[in-house]
Amino acid sequence: MRKIAAADGAIGQVLGCHYLLSFSARFFGGAEPAARLERESAAGQWCWGGGLATREPRLTLTTGRDGRVVNGRQGYATGVLVADRLAVRATHADTGEPLAVLVDTADPGVVCGGDDGDTFGQRLSAGGSVEFDAVPVEDDAVLGPLSWDEDAPSPFSGLAAPTGRLVSAQICLGIAQGVLAEAREYTRAVHAPWPHTSSRDPYALTTYGELTVATFSAAALADQALEALDGGLARGEDLTDDECAEITVLAAAAEAAASRAAHDATARALDVVGARSASSAYGFDRFWRNARTHTLYDPVAHRLHEVGDYFLNGEHPPFTLPF
Repeated sequence: MRKIAAADGAIGQVLGCHYLLSFSARFFGGAEPAARLERESAAGQWCWGGGLATREPRLTLTTGRDGRVVNGRQGYATGVLVADRLAVRATHADTGEPLAVLVDTADPGVVCGGDDGDTFGQRLSAGGSVEFDAVPVEDDAVLGPLSWDEDAPSPFSGLAAPTGRLVSAQICLGIAQGVLAEAREYTRAVHAPWPHTSSRDPYALTTYGELTVATFSAAALADQALEALDGGLARGEDLTDDECAEITVLAAAAEAAASRAAHDATARALDVVGARSASSAYGFDRFWRNARTHTLYDPVAHRLHEVGDYFLNGEHPPFTLPF
């Protein structure tokens, strides 16, 4: 994901969304149904899109004579214009329980479009609004419950949150690494931004040094969080609430560090390149636009609050899926 996002964060977002959502059945639906669904997905070469965040307008899952159907509108879904399947959050009409469900985008009741995806960044994430008009949902396409209380889901299901956080961290890290790599090549190959300076200019060297340290540090923290997540996934249903909380906090810290590294790198690297970085011919603007747009959905302040509350008070983070 970092390699793809280094070229364009929007494409990295499509890939990350696909990875996260195609894996979500393991968190919410159990190992056997998930394995069956993943085999079907691989055989059909599905691209997954959608989103399971609570901030979205409610979709409704109802049961009629012809089976279950989804109705409603989702204001934004990543990859909706290219996805073969959409994983979305729908509220059961009878019980009020939130569920993760999978729908086929080829159904005529799925209507994609709208202006919701018309942002100044992440333009290639194929996102936008989507309408659901009596879209059928097969029994095995109900991935599982999304409620989070004392009686439901297990700590293993809770790993869906840090998994999503680390997907976001990879996007941010890719953007930071990408802009630094391209700015470096420009500085080496073209010329210095101001008269009587060179690639040995102390300001340029110090700025590149600071941005490199910040990006390397964020990457190391993300790697540590990934290792912890791997351990949690290997624990399976033996995972405890305390272990899940520790992994979640570590992933939140990694996302926060990666977000800040992306913001700093995409702004300050352009200062070193100089005024020509504003030329559309070089495409430096895509890094700043993609980083700024991506991090608006889940501000870093929320992650820092979770980390601080856990450090100071031992409070477990609430279960929230990334937007």
